[in-house]
Amino acid sequence: MEVAPENSNAVAAAQARGIRDALPPGGLFAGQEWRISPTPFPLGEPLAKEIESLGRVLLQFYRATNLLYRKSAEGKLPEWVARWLDIGKPEELIVLQRAPAFKNEVPRVIRPDLLITEDGLRVTELDSVPGGIGLTGWLNKTYSAVRYPSSAIKILGGADGMLRGFASIFGDAKTVHLVVSDEAATYRPEMNWIAEELNRAGGPTFNLQPSNFNAFAPGDAVYRFFELFDLPNIANAKQLFDLAAEGKIRVTPPPKPMFEEKMLFALLWNRNLQSFWRQELGEGFLARLKKLVPYTWLIDPTPLPPHGAIPELNLTDWQQLKAMSQKERDLILKVSGFSDKAWGSRGVFLGSDLSSEDWSKAVDDSLANFEKSPSVLQRFHKPSLVDAPWFDFGKNELIPMKGRARLCPYYFVAGDGDVARPQLGGVLATIVPADKKIVHGMTDAVLAPCSA
Repeated sequence: MEVAPENSNAVAAAQARGIRDALPPGGLFAGQEWRISPTPFPLGEPLAKEIESLGRVLLQFYRATNLLYRKSAEGKLPEWVARWLDIGKPEELIVLQRAPAFKNEVPRVIRPDLLITEDGLRVTELDSVPGGIGLTGWLNKTYSAVRYPSSAIKILGGADGMLRGFASIFGDAKTVHLVVSDEAATYRPEMNWIAEELNRAGGPTFNLQPSNFNAFAPGDAVYRFFELFDLPNIANAKQLFDLAAEGKIRVTPPPKPMFEEKMLFALLWNRNLQSFWRQELGEGFLARLKKLVPYTWLIDPTPLPPHGAIPELNLTDWQQLKAMSQKERDLILKVSGFSDKAWGSRGVFLGSDLSSEDWSKAVDDSLANFEKSPSVLQRFHKPSLVDAPWFDFGKNELIPMKGRARLCPYYFVAGDGDVARPQLGGVLATIVPADKKIVHGMTDAVLAPCSA
C-alpha cells in the first residue's frame, strides 16, 4: 500500500483510506466501528521493551496461581484460597478444574489490560479468553503494508506475529476447531478472518465452529472462545471437556474458571501469601508485578474482629466504604468473574465518578452477591493524556485528539512444561477521548497497532 508524498493531509488521507479499504468484507467485529488512525500508535523503545519482557512474568504468575489453587484444594496451603476461587461455581466445574488432565494447564493466550499512567504502566486485569486476536492480527498486517515516510516505524510483532503466535499454541494438531459461543458472536468475524488467513498459509486446518459442534476426532485441538459462566448455553461442552479430560483432544484455554477471576490480583496483594509469591515468582518478578498491579481487595463481607482493619483502607467494615467522600473514592469496583457482567465494560464502577447514592448501591450489591458472584475493589490510576490523531472521512481531514490509552499485548505460549515460552504477537492500542473515565472499545475510540 503506497502513498503519494504531497502534503501531510494528503498522505494521511491515502493511508487512512488504504487501511479502511483493506477491511474484510464481513468486517472484524459484528456491528462495531472505530476511528482509524493513519499511523500506528508509537510506544518508544523503552516502553516497547518493557512490554515485550512482561510475557515471562505473567506466564510465571499464571503458573504460580495454578499451583496456589491446587495446593489449597489439597489442604497444603490455606483453604480459603480455593474456597474463594470456587465461589459460585457449579460442582461439576470444580471437579473438572481439578481433573488430572488439566493439572498443569494454564491459558496459552495471555492478554493483560495495560494503562499508561503518569506513574508508568498499570496492569488492571488479565483476560484468558480475550477478544481482539483477529483484529490485532489484521491491524498488524494492514499497517505493516503501509509505506510510511519514516522507515523507522516498526509494528510490534510484525505483519504476521499474531497469526504465527496463535497457530503455535496448538502443538502438532492437524485440525483446530475455533468454537465460538453465541455470547461471543461479536468476535466471530475476526475469528473467521484468522481461520481464513491460516488456512491460506497452509499447515493445520482451522475451522470456525458454532458452540453446538460435536464432531471432534482424536488428536484435534480446540480453541475455547466462550467464558465458563456460559456453559449452560454450550450444547457440546460436556463432550468437549470429557474428551479433553481423557486426553483425546486438546483444549485451550483449559476449563479452569480460576483463570477468569479478577480476584487473582487480590491474592497477589494478600499479606498472608507473600512468602508463597516470593518463593514461586522470585523477588524480581514479585517486585515488578507489585509495581504494575494496582492494590486490589476482595469484597468479602465476613465480619472482622473489633481490632481488625482492611489493609491500606483502614476500614473495619466494608459498609464504611459507602461513607467515603467522592475525592477519596479513586477506586474501581468490579465483578470478579463467572458472570455475564465480568467482561467488557459491564459491572465496572468508578467511585469518583458516581453519586453517593449510586456508589452505595454498587457497594451493597457487591456485598449481597458475594456468595454467588464476588467483586473486587482496585485502586484507580488515571490514564495519562496521549496524542491519537484520526482521519475524518466525512471532512476529509486529519483530526488531532487528546485521549487516554489502554494497551493490550497478546502473548502466545508455545511448548509444554519447562520449555513453554511466551511470544509477543502484537499490541492493540485503544485510545478514547480525554473526557472518558474508563478506557474500553467504543465508536469514538481509535484502535491501532503499536509500534516501537
